[in-house]
This record gives sequence, C-alpha cells and structure tokens, in this order.
Amino acid sequence: MFDTVLVANRGEIAVRVIRTLRALGVRSVAVFSEADADARHVREADTAVRLGPAPAAESYLSVERLLEAAARTGAQAVHPGYGFLAENAAFARACAEAGLVFIGPPAEAIALMGDKIRAKETVRAAGVPVVPGSSGSGLTDEELAAAAREIGAPVLLKPSAGGGGKGMRLVRDTATLAEEIAAARREARASFGDDTLLVERWIDRPRHIEIQVLADAHGNVVHLGERECSLQRRHQKIVEEAPSVLLDEATRAAMGEAAVQAARSCGYTGAGTVEFIVPGRDPSAYYFMEMNTRLQVEHPVTEFVTGLDLVEWQLRVASGEALPYAQEDIRLTGHAVEARLCAEDPTRGFLPSGGRVLALREPEGEGVRTDSGLSEGAEVGSLYDPMLSKVIAYGPDRATALRRLRAALADTVTLGVPTNAGFLRRLLAHPAVVAGELDTGLVEREAEGLVPDGVPEEVYEAAAAVRLDALAPRTEGWTDPFSVPSGWRMGGRPAPVSFDLRVAGSEPVRHTPRGTHHVTPGRVTVTLDGVTHAFHHAGDWLGRDGDAWQVRDHDPVAASLTRAAHAGADALTAPMPGTVTVVKVALGEEVVAGQSLLVVEAMKMEHVISAPHAGTVAELDVTPGTAVAMDQVLVVLAPLDGTEEEGGE
Repeated sequence: MFDTVLVANRGEIAVRVIRTLRALGVRSVAVFSEADADARHVREADTAVRLGPAPAAESYLSVERLLEAAARTGAQAVHPGYGFLAENAAFARACAEAGLVFIGPPAEAIALMGDKIRAKETVRAAGVPVVPGSSGSGLTDEELAAAAREIGAPVLLKPSAGGGGKGMRLVRDTATLAEEIAAARREARASFGDDTLLVERWIDRPRHIEIQVLADAHGNVVHLGERECSLQRRHQKIVEEAPSVLLDEATRAAMGEAAVQAARSCGYTGAGTVEFIVPGRDPSAYYFMEMNTRLQVEHPVTEFVTGLDLVEWQLRVASGEALPYAQEDIRLTGHAVEARLCAEDPTRGFLPSGGRVLALREPEGEGVRTDSGLSEGAEVGSLYDPMLSKVIAYGPDRATALRRLRAALADTVTLGVPTNAGFLRRLLAHPAVVAGELDTGLVEREAEGLVPDGVPEEVYEAAAAVRLDALAPRTEGWTDPFSVPSGWRMGGRPAPVSFDLRVAGSEPVRHTPRGTHHVTPGRVTVTLDGVTHAFHHAGDWLGRDGDAWQVRDHDPVAASLTRAAHAGADALTAPMPGTVTVVKVALGEEVVAGQSLLVVEAMKMEHVISAPHAGTVAELDVTPGTAVAMDQVLVVLAPLDGTEEEGGE
C-alpha cells in the first residue's frame, strides 16, 4: 500500500477519498484553487497544496501543477476522483512518466473507451450487444444522414468525444437531419474540441442501467451488480439505486458477464462502469452504451449492497494486489438509493444557484450516509460543478430505502444556497418512482408538478415572526409600550403591524401576522388556523422539508422610483450568479426582439440574455469576465420610439 496519495479533485469526492485513505493509514494530500482555500477537503486532508487561481484551467486542470504538488509532498500515487482529469489519458500517461501511480485504468483503456465509436467497435468484437447505429469514425454529414435513414427515425446524434448529454440531438423527422447534424457538430466542437459524431437508434422510454466492474492486474475481473440510473434531467443522473427492480437474476447475470467482457476487451484494471440502455418492455434486449473509466458519482449504492469500499479496492488494485473474490463470492443484500444534492433552483427553471452556506444540517441515522464537501460558512460559487453532496439511504428492501431517503432529504438544511432537496424528496414520492416504473424521460415529464406553485402563507408568517422578534425589546422590568412592535396605541384598538416582503421569482406582498409565533436561534415555529409549522432560520432564509426561501424586505417606494427612472424600459437581470462570457451589443445600439444581447455562464451552463422586444440599449453595466450576482441588472433596454407597449397592435 502507498504511504502518500494526492487527491487531484475537490468537493465531496475529495472528502470521500480522504476518508478511505485515513481508514487505511495512508497520508492524504489535497489540492486547491484560490476559491477553495478554506474548503472542507482542504481542512480534512493531512496536507494541502495551492494549485493556482480559481479558474479550473489554471488549477485543477493543470497537469503540470498537479505533478509539481505530488513531487513536493512525496506522493507515490494520484487519485483523480471523477470529473476534471479523471478520464484524461494524457494525465494518466503524465503520471506514469513522473513515476506516479495513476489510481485508475491504463491510459490506453481510457483513450479507447473515451472514443465512443472505437469503444462500440471493440466491445462488439468481444460479443457485447451494442445499440444499432453508424460504424466508422470521421463520417461526413452525408454519411451520418444516410446511416440515420437506414436505421430509421427516431435516431440520436451523439458526439464521439464527450458525455453528460452535451451535443446530443434526438431526431424524429429525417427531413431535419441536415440542420440537426450541423447543430450537434457546433455543440460538440464547443464542448469537447472535437465535432466527430455518431448516430444510434433511439429507444423510446429507455431505462439506463449500469454494471460496476472491478479488475486487477492479474487477469481477474468481477462485476458487483447493477445500478438503475433512469431518473435523469437534461441527460444528467439525479437519483440512482441498487439493485434495479427491472432485472431478474438471469438478466443480471447476462448483463454482468457482458460488462466483464467489455472490461477485458480494453485491458481494464481498477473500478469502472459499463453503461447499458435497456428497453423497459424487454430487459433482455440490453445494449452497450459506453464505459466510464473511473469511479462513478453513484458508487455508494453499490458499496451499501455489497459491503465493499470501492475506493479501498481502487487503491489495493493500483498497489498491485489481486482481487480475493470470485464472481460467486459477490452477493447483493438489501437496497440502496442515492440522491444528488445540487446548487440549483427548481423554482427558476433549475438554473444554477450559489451563495454562502449560512446554516448546514446534513442527515444521519440508521441506514443513512451523506457524502459532502460542504461546511457552514462555505461560499458556493459559479466556477465548478453544481453538485454539493449526495444523500444515500439503505434498507432491507426498496420501500424502506426510499422512505429513509425521503426523510433524510426532509432533514437536509443548506440555508443560503438554493438546492434541489425538496424537489428530490417529492420525486421519490411520485407513484411511478415508488412503483419502480422508471424511464429516462420521467423526470422531464413530471418536473413541473414537482415544483411548488407559489410561496405558502406560513413562510411569510415565519418571516414576519423573525422581524417581530428582532424588534422586541431585550430589557428586563417595565417596557415602554410604544417600543414594542405590537401596534399598541393609547385609547384605541391596536393597529395592525405589516411587513413588505418578497421572495425571488414571486410578486412582493404586504403581510400582516395573524398567528402565534415562537422564535429561537436557528428555529421559527408559527401556528396558523390550528396548524403548527416549524422552520429552520438563518438571516433572510427559512427552510422546511428540504425546501428553502429567501424572504427579503421589499421597499415599494424604492421600487417605484426605479421604475420611474427607467421610464418604461426593461431592466434585464442575471438569472443566476455567474460570469458574463460574451457581450454582443454596445451602448446605444438598436436591437430586434429575440436578439441575443449577452451570455452568462455558471457551473458549466450557459444562459443567453435576449431582447424581449425591439429597443435601444440604454444602459450596459457589464463586460466579458464580469462576475455577477443573481438578479443583478445587466442591461437596460429602452423601447424604440413608436414601439407599442406589451399587448398593443
């Protein structure tokens, strides 16, 4: 076993790897950018090295700086986690050339499986069923279109070099193939620097099932069962479970053997995942989709049902140990479900969020595990991936695991940063999810019904209670009645006390408290119409059952003056905290309705700010590279002379 391992990553996966290193008695080295100087993974490691500025390209993606950090700290091996350089063959080779063990597969296996076209050809030759599609690399637009017509609509256009859903295009009408191919190439080139495409048959209402494999350098390969990853949004997994309710023992064994053959076909070692697309109506008709040559985000559910620490076995295999298990030794016991907690706001179309973590409560208890990179006071910015933590629940059966996970999400508090915890809790209670009737489009179809419609009255009541408590006198003895915010007045009935309040995305309200309240540090309880509601509280934030609201004071006079100052113009604001990457207009320029004005980027997502109507750029307060807060005014668009108001002819 190694003495010292450098963890070339950040956030929850870095913390998780460090935990296993500590259990094995191995010294851990964390790396960090300027933005992460006080991050949890930095504090929990035995030592830490600053890589460079906040942008990932100058820190976490800098091979040279990572190798320098390993040399300075005496590390013998590098664990890449996932994301960043985890599936970068050049990084794996650079580690080997520097005398470091890369805790992952050989660079050749990474390169082979990172090319979707070569990967499909390789596993097909090994007898693994693949999705019907095009063959060969470097196909022209005409060849792609011909392959698509031969397969028959619907088809899926996919970049060969990337993943995560970027550049993927579903084509149901072959008449649109030319424009869809052009668009897919543009997105692939922008995302991966490579516009090579392939085309595959689209399977309606598919299920996404992956098989975890472990391979050593002595020729031993085993699979650890499957994970169901069908609950996705924008082609990104958000809930995973093990095992899948879809598979019987015979199908599980057959898919497992196919995954083992896929791993053998590329000379794999370490932990990896073979992903399959499965028709929900015919699980036996499974098809190889791709192989992830790294640890997966969802690996904890496999750890729960097998009792194995996958990071430990990554380390043991990388240090030369042979697997002590034969396939018949692997047993799946119970059921586990994982939910990914992300910095995003479901009430604003799941746009990335951010902010300072004012209050943090992460669930624990029987069968519950939280893998997290969060700490109270941490600043969640817009430079890195939006995933903050993972909440995993285990039980003797699926119903117990789901129930425990819903309760754990309700007990999750991250005040100061909007997250999807409440959305996930409601998703896990959806009848189709409870019944195990899953497919990769379910979340998109049902998302609107899983997002709260409006702000409950008790939220405003709790916000008012906090303000009343802050105004209450703290002295003992006699209290001047005029100093108490009770509406008391001499010789008359008490005047109502009201507060002007606003939640982002909702209209401001004037709320008059009418219930009973109890405020203690960090907690607010209000009773309305005989029903008691309990909230977590920090600053302007209130949280309950995984949902959170920032309730700000609203100044109607200032708002009125702002509207008057703009004289009917539209103040276009940032929909999320991020960085302005492109400004396409100049002050005084005339624009048409729908014209792109600028682009804001956050957490790998771009959002285009477009003109709601024809007009003139009256104010422009940002330039490329400007960091902006959510709701910050970016550009003011004045209507053109003679432009009718909204609703006119």
